[in-house]
Amino acid sequence: MRDKQATPPSRRSEEIWANFVSPAGYVLAVSYPVLALSTGVRAIYQLFFRSDISHSLPVYLSAFAACCYLIATLGFAYRRRWTWWLSVAVLGIETAMTVIVGFWSFLDPDFIGRTVWRHFGEDYGYFPLFQPLLGLVWLFWPLTVAAYGIRRKVAP
Repeated sequence: MRDKQATPPSRRSEEIWANFVSPAGYVLAVSYPVLALSTGVRAIYQLFFRSDISHSLPVYLSAFAACCYLIATLGFAYRRRWTWWLSVAVLGIETAMTVIVGFWSFLDPDFIGRTVWRHFGEDYGYFPLFQPLLGLVWLFWPLTVAAYGIRRKVAP
């Protein structure tokens, strides 16, 4: 057992963050497909089985979100350079869309309707707001970046 007194405070802080960020990749690899499935099924149901939908922008936004979630899953499941870059781009778009549509849904709720990003993902427990941020933190974590071959590992 290591002595906590012998570990410098900066190293302890890094270990605490590593213990949080490392398992986050596994959580994201499971939660993103689940969110994609729930959002995609909702969009398909609204598009093909609901006749009372007055305009389809919310449905298309939810379908777009489901596609983003599926594409981002690639980066969490496969350790390839291209999947890292693809996931970073998709998570950036997802974050921007969540913020834009989230604000817009307060300004013009009738136009936005009930999309996954409405009120920053309120219907989905705010996962659409914090999940891409957590994903970006995980993707840019130095150990993750090295695992994808984006940068070489730095010797401790």
